[in-house]
Amino acid sequence: MENRPKIGVALGSGSARGLAHIGVLQVLTENSIPVDLIAGCSMGAMVGGIYATGADMKMLGKMAENIDAKMFFDISYPRMGFIAGEKVKKLLSLLTKNKNFEDLDIPFYAVATDLISGQRVVLNEGSVMEAIRASISIPGVFQPVKKDGMVLVDGAVTDLLPIEVAKSHGADIIIAVEVNYTHSKETEINSILDVLMTSLDIMQRVQFDLVEPKADILLKPKVGHFAPWDFGSVKQLIDLGRAETEPYIMKIKEMLNTPPALPRGKS
Repeated sequence: MENRPKIGVALGSGSARGLAHIGVLQVLTENSIPVDLIAGCSMGAMVGGIYATGADMKMLGKMAENIDAKMFFDISYPRMGFIAGEKVKKLLSLLTKNKNFEDLDIPFYAVATDLISGQRVVLNEGSVMEAIRASISIPGVFQPVKKDGMVLVDGAVTDLLPIEVAKSHGADIIIAVEVNYTHSKETEINSILDVLMTSLDIMQRVQFDLVEPKADILLKPKVGHFAPWDFGSVKQLIDLGRAETEPYIMKIKEMLNTPPALPRGKS
């Protein structure tokens, strides 16, 4: 359809829970749902950026199942973060094929937060790997990324689900995926990592109430019973992303068959 609506996918933060994004994109691909642009925050930026390079989501899922995430956590003296992030950069370089934004198959926007200005930063130029590395930099866990006078950390600090980013870049239909808000198990606080991650979770719940109404399709995979650092449950998380997406396929196809509304004053 030449006049079909433009679809934007917004993928939210969630650490390990964000692996559910892989399942969402698998189902969209299998059902020939076109994705015209993608905006991602934190783990959403990681999965979305890899998708934008043209990567096979089935293969990414299999790879994720067989990777020991702990191999890529290079513990450092905690001057600005416990994890230096150099090993993660090597993994991201491999997964993104060292591409720059202009080399991507579809437009991609990674959301980070600048600690100097306190503002959201949308990254869409230069190295895709570097942009993802900035977007996943959980404060206190990963060392920040310094770029152009900015000190960049996790985008979830300012925009956990970048719906407005996708909309501002021309999307008519927003499919948003939120993997953090549902929290069905009793919180356990046993370590500094528990403190940092749970604090971020609480902060994001306030944001979620503001962004939820802005999506045309809001997918909320039932991943709340997984801890944010539960990277040993890859298959279950991907399957939950798939299960959440499949019932919405007919609705998405119906929306695709409805031409986008013309701006006022035009015909």
